[in-house]
Amino acid sequence: MTEILSQDEIDSLLTAISTGEHEMEDVAPTEQRKVKLYDFRRPDKFSKDQIRTLQMMHETFARLTTTALSAQLRALVSVHVASVDQLTYEEFVRSIPNPTTLAVVNMDPLKGSAVLEIDPSITFTIIDKLFGGEGEATKISRELTDIELSVMEGIVVRILGNLREAWSNVIDLRPRLGNIETNPQFAQIVPPNEMVVLITLETKVGEVEGMTNLCLPYITIEPVISKLSAQYWFSSIRKGATDENLQIIQNRLENVTLNVVAEIGDVEVSMQEVLNLSLGDVIKLSKTKTDSDMTLKIEGRRKFKCRPGLVGNRVSVQVGERIEEVPDELLITKKEEDEMM
Repeated sequence: MTEILSQDEIDSLLTAISTGEHEMEDVAPTEQRKVKLYDFRRPDKFSKDQIRTLQMMHETFARLTTTALSAQLRALVSVHVASVDQLTYEEFVRSIPNPTTLAVVNMDPLKGSAVLEIDPSITFTIIDKLFGGEGEATKISRELTDIELSVMEGIVVRILGNLREAWSNVIDLRPRLGNIETNPQFAQIVPPNEMVVLITLETKVGEVEGMTNLCLPYITIEPVISKLSAQYWFSSIRKGATDENLQIIQNRLENVTLNVVAEIGDVEVSMQEVLNLSLGDVIKLSKTKTDSDMTLKIEGRRKFKCRPGLVGNRVSVQVGERIEEVPDELLITKKEEDEMM
């Protein structure tokens, strides 16, 4: 407990300091509290954990976009997350060039919109590649023509499909392209002082480099903000991936073709007897009775006992008792058994 000085003790202390009996350094300094600066004009809405989760989610988005654009452009495309920051929407608008490619995205079922901004150098490189060009770097600063807008709409729609998959563990997002603007001032989706999270993606198409920005307003993703934690995201990935992978494996196994053989019997013969075989010769098998069980082999392994019969005019077998065959690699030879004993 902190000791409280009386008034007499305080007066004595002040007198001792003023007369020089005690120096100020002898007085124990009071504990200083650390002060954290806070800007009320741009309050932080996202925690560090939420920022890290958004980064991990959009790293998946970047990988999917890399694959999709590489296949569509038939060129080497690289997309990766450079940074995830929170800032005001006004700061975002002022940080991007004018004109640029600005896609307003409806974030159904979430209320509100997001913005996907593609650097002009990347935009015109993509257009050049799709029109049969080399995709060389060009310093073009102009608005897109109607034909170029139509081409970029197809690119953006394809990218939004990857965004839906990246968010699948949090929400069944159905992003839909609203319209494409070239002037950032015409894309006022939220008030200027509204906080947003900005995912900056370094994009490289061939030798041309640029930035792709995804701007997500806080009010748009607020309904799912509690799910943007690393613990929730990883648990959702494990659960979703397990169910999804099991279904995929099951579907593929159902379509696998297997070689099934009904083995009537076997017999050991010498090589000389095989060489002497000719047309019309009869080989007597070990199983000579017609009512004895046959062996049904699947891909060379004994799996079932079966009985021969007919279904209509077709020869068939009836599957019977299951044969539990021990794999060869698990069999212990007599010599190994003796060594173990």
